[in-house]
Amino acid sequence: MHTNYIRVLPTEHSRLPHYIKPQGQNLIPGGKSSPNLCMANIDPAPTLSDQDSLFDISESLVPIRELKQPGITSVSFDGLLKDPLLLKEDLKKGCGGQLWPAGILLAKYMLREHRMDLLGAGGGLVGLAVARGCSVNMPIYITDQESMLPLMEDNIKINGLSPNVRATVLNWGRPLPASIPTHPAVVLAADCVYFEPAFPLLISTLEQLLGPESVCYFCFKRRRRADMRCIKQIKKIFDVVEIRDYADYDTYARDNLFLYKIKSRNLKKG
Repeated sequence: MHTNYIRVLPTEHSRLPHYIKPQGQNLIPGGKSSPNLCMANIDPAPTLSDQDSLFDISESLVPIRELKQPGITSVSFDGLLKDPLLLKEDLKKGCGGQLWPAGILLAKYMLREHRMDLLGAGGGLVGLAVARGCSVNMPIYITDQESMLPLMEDNIKINGLSPNVRATVLNWGRPLPASIPTHPAVVLAADCVYFEPAFPLLISTLEQLLGPESVCYFCFKRRRRADMRCIKQIKKIFDVVEIRDYADYDTYARDNLFLYKIKSRNLKKG
């Protein structure tokens, strides 16, 4: 019987590869998963590390928000959580240290549609929300880049989710560490589409994670026309269906927020 566990790809700009350096930042990729319920993050291949100068990008690529002061935000997801989730936000280590819209949408969808005993996952907002809102009887591993580990650990602690939820590191575009089980039942990915050169790294990791029975819930906000190329590339490899039958779909669609279900193709032999 296939073991049920989840990986979650972390949110947005915290996962920029080390050779992608927005002005004023030096972000390191990361995010890791492990047995049972997990999340994943993507890191560049070592052979690309000598191309730093080619991937320096301007602030126009990722719109700059007003700098948010460190603090704790209470999130109930429109009452879906009886006890609100407390999320520490801190931008000192990168943009991944704050809430992002696709994470909110994916967490709400999972809480509404997938309340089941063997469902749980984590990676910051999404993983902690699902861990809080669902009955989970197995370890949950949430992942992001190494610089985000202290923040994730703080969020696990202030929500009282230790030791069931554990934070760790995984890099995109590289072989999965031996500690990470292959072919999890569910992968959650929020705001993983943000920079076109990283698309192959993301897809490479999805190819490693998704087995014949795996399902990936993939949510992102389209900010540039190039963002849809990622979905087009994914469709060349996987079966992809846009999910529309959820509350407030029209509102989210107007804000260019999209949710997809991704599965491996069943290739028949002979």
